[in-house]
Amino acid sequence: MKPTLGQKLDQLARNLTPFALTLILVVLDLVPLHLPSMARVAPMLTVVAVFHWAVYRPYLLPPSAVFLIGLLQDILGGTPLGVHALVLLSVHGIVVWQNRFLAGKSFGIVWLGFALILAAACLEVWVLMSVFHGTLIDADALSHQFLTTLGFYPPLSWLLIRWQQTILRVD
Repeated sequence: MKPTLGQKLDQLARNLTPFALTLILVVLDLVPLHLPSMARVAPMLTVVAVFHWAVYRPYLLPPSAVFLIGLLQDILGGTPLGVHALVLLSVHGIVVWQNRFLAGKSFGIVWLGFALILAAACLEVWVLMSVFHGTLIDADALSHQFLTTLGFYPPLSWLLIRWQQTILRVD
């Protein structure tokens, strides 16, 4: 039986939710909380989302969408244009490349994989920002962000998995 227009639109809307959820996390990443030193420890929520979708549903968040998300984060956050776009594309590319190792593994293995890729992403941010500013920037804040993001991964991943199971269903 051929799907109706309503069914096609429903499936399209469901397939766009990874992109939409990641955009929401971009906004949450950039919301000023006005807490002392919060910028030093604010988690990199967008990296968590890109990693998650690249592991579990890479075809729903293709590189072009990841690039747009990163570019939007750069524009809204006031960072040099292309920094987040490049970092998020690197995360996405590494995860897709190593998908056979990560997909279907236990949460502990996936979290370890996330930790390694997050460390590489933090290093990439540090290098890009140091090059942009023409001096070595203090990596202390980035190490705090690494630890906070690592701690935010389990609950955020759990929420994204529940969303995936409830809204996206089995393809």
